[in-house]
Amino acid sequence: MSSIPYDLYCILHALIYADTFIILGVSGAIFLPLVRFFPNKQIITSVDGLEWKRNKWSKPTRWMLKFFERMAVRFSHSVIADNLAIQEYIEEEYGVEAELIEYGADHVQRVLPSPVEFIAYPFLKEPYAFTVCRIEPENNIHIILNAFTELSLPLIIVGNWNASEYGKQLKNKYSKFENIQLLHPIYQQRALDVIRSNAYLYMHGHSAGGTNPSLIEAMHLNLPVFAFDVSFNRATTENAAFYFSDANSLATLIKLTNSADIQSNRAQMLNIAMRRYNWSRIANKFNALFQPELQTIPAASETTVAWEPSKQSAA
Repeated sequence: MSSIPYDLYCILHALIYADTFIILGVSGAIFLPLVRFFPNKQIITSVDGLEWKRNKWSKPTRWMLKFFERMAVRFSHSVIADNLAIQEYIEEEYGVEAELIEYGADHVQRVLPSPVEFIAYPFLKEPYAFTVCRIEPENNIHIILNAFTELSLPLIIVGNWNASEYGKQLKNKYSKFENIQLLHPIYQQRALDVIRSNAYLYMHGHSAGGTNPSLIEAMHLNLPVFAFDVSFNRATTENAAFYFSDANSLATLIKLTNSADIQSNRAQMLNIAMRRYNWSRIANKFNALFQPELQTIPAASETTVAWEPSKQSAA
């Protein structure tokens, strides 16, 4: 709830000096009609993910978030979707053509472990699966953990286990498995990069949101991706990742995937990331919104590959 008065304060403050408003998220959208009273102000809103679909919210909160989303689309001069599936949703739901602008991930790079880090994190010496995320039901951590109880491959998860009852229950239940390590949040960038960039497999359980930064960063780190099967993840990975829908399908998928498939997927994920998720391309797209006269025709290498949702996909 604190984001609503915060956004109001920022909007009122920006009215003094700004010609263009870029609103990230929809929590402040209820105040956009106020900005429209000023004809020289341009409003650009990124709806981010479909927040109202998150299971953690109560029904009244979800209704409110859906209302904010509607207000954002109605009162913005330009609407940004960070994922092809969300772009299609906005057009179908509201009849508005949104601009597709994702995120860059070329700020990440592989970090080789030092001797000290090998001691601090002994699992770095062997292949392991990895994920980092908020420990919330819509990120399907319970599915990933359950799958790895049937595997010998080590699983390392970094997350805020003590922030919710859901996280505490998972930590209590799965900490006893020898191949599973549940690490608390790591805020030292190098430490996180060492663990993430040297993983053998990357697990991505997110089922809400749009283009998840953690996913495209893993792709830029040349990691093979096993992603929960929803339209957002398929659009982000251009249908080229490994997809699972439950613990059994994930465990089976990992067991049946050989090293040649892994290497091939590494190359595919990196190729997509370099072509689509670089900050230069993203900055040019934003600049085109701010200054349309400077817009250029995208190069062929920047073309977004179409995707087709599977039967298990859900927007």
